[in-house]
Amino acid sequence: MALVTPHAFGEAQRVSNSAQHPDSNPGGPIRRAEAIRQFVAQHASCTNDDLIAQMINTVCRLAEDDAPRGDLKILTKTLKELCNAFKMFKPYEDIPKVSIFGSARTPQDHPQYLEAKKLAELIQQAGWMVITGAGDGIMRAGHHGATRKASFGVSITLPFEQATNTIIAGDEKLTNFKYFFTRKLMFVKEANAIALFPGGFGTQDEGFEALTLVQTGKTSVVPIVLCDEPGGTYWQHWCAYVKAELLGNGMICPEDMVLFHLSDRAQDAVDHIQNFYRVYHSCRYVRRQLVLRLNCSLPDDVLDRLNAEFTDIIPQGKFEQRSGPLHDEHGAYPDKPRLVFHFDRHSVGRLRTMIDVINAPG
Repeated sequence: MALVTPHAFGEAQRVSNSAQHPDSNPGGPIRRAEAIRQFVAQHASCTNDDLIAQMINTVCRLAEDDAPRGDLKILTKTLKELCNAFKMFKPYEDIPKVSIFGSARTPQDHPQYLEAKKLAELIQQAGWMVITGAGDGIMRAGHHGATRKASFGVSITLPFEQATNTIIAGDEKLTNFKYFFTRKLMFVKEANAIALFPGGFGTQDEGFEALTLVQTGKTSVVPIVLCDEPGGTYWQHWCAYVKAELLGNGMICPEDMVLFHLSDRAQDAVDHIQNFYRVYHSCRYVRRQLVLRLNCSLPDDVLDRLNAEFTDIIPQGKFEQRSGPLHDEHGAYPDKPRLVFHFDRHSVGRLRTMIDVINAPG
């Protein structure tokens, strides 16, 4: 990043001062926008300089509003934490990752620890990497199975219980957070799958957070696996509660129950995760259409089945298959075929079921 010269700092300060005193700022926002544009061109030029300019403009608005120091400290720390995390994950952006959650208090000889270790080992052998909260218990099990080389740690500063485990301590793929919300963002943003083992409030929080983000379309559909030891009942009891209270009282839809998968075997959990990406690869919205990128083209009979069984999730048109990216997709994954359609943006459970149909063998 280019250094900020005294002249540039002085110019930025004058822009801020003039923003707070309209009488001394002829042209107001227009003058500020031009000053920011020039500053970015000289000191922060990049492919996304328009977004950098927007960020600087937001900072100027905070000055206009005379934001309290406490609020500014939260924003400053948040930006630094996310900046460090983005930089840490960037070299590995093309490698699939699973976020593993669970209790920090699980002993190393506990069946749940051993199952988490096995899951991490199996998924690492399949070419994946593992993200955990970097503590002990299930978090250590994830790093234990995946090995330090294939592990990320996103630690949290707490007054108790959250020492960094010895496997990931000191690694370049370890970063620390002050705030839970920034940490949770990275857990979900970087994950291609989520595996939850038995745990306390934190594990429940992460589980419901992931389910809420998927259910509401705030993040892409990913496999969410609720894992336990062989014969374990932790998630069975949780599921009974969800069925009785949330589904039974109409607080969620029956289709929402397919957004997660219960498993008490590591191999089953890994199979579920890998099967999700057997044909389906990723998705994104292009204008008003949802584009599913696929690892291979769909046979005509599968496409016909989608158009026969899932018309309830498309308000107009039909499912269409294309050989490459749409014009406005900017060429991401140009070698992959696409399934394109107008999604109603709320039937996520049905979308998840449709992805299962796409992935079905044969």
